[in-house]
Amino acid sequence: MLLNRRRLLADRTLLGRWGEKRCERFLKSKGLTKLTANFSCESGEIDLIMVDTDSSIVFVEVRTKADETFGPPEASITHPKRARLLRTARYFLATHNIEGRPFRFDVVAIVLGQTRRPQIRHYENAFVP
Repeated sequence: MLLNRRRLLADRTLLGRWGEKRCERFLKSKGLTKLTANFSCESGEIDLIMVDTDSSIVFVEVRTKADETFGPPEASITHPKRARLLRTARYFLATHNIEGRPFRFDVVAIVLGQTRRPQIRHYENAFVP
């Protein structure tokens, strides 16, 4: 685990992908089902798109950090980022003909930290469009 931790700390892209996989497993354990990952279009990208047990579409923004020295990961989701997520989500819904389904935006913050287990915080319905 230590070698993997060193690799993750040395490569931000690798850390981000690791966080997305960790988040996916976490959300699946809560009963959500994956539709797709890393959906992108001209408006932006959405890390994970899931379906909750009530059939609502869940657009998930994953923020992974090595530690919280410069603040919590979820604090980096700015108003412009939320606007891009909303545009991208609307595009996804329109192109898949599922505009009538309820949807929400969740944020999952993952901190690798110095301990053996990463810290995961899930904010359901983190912001409302």
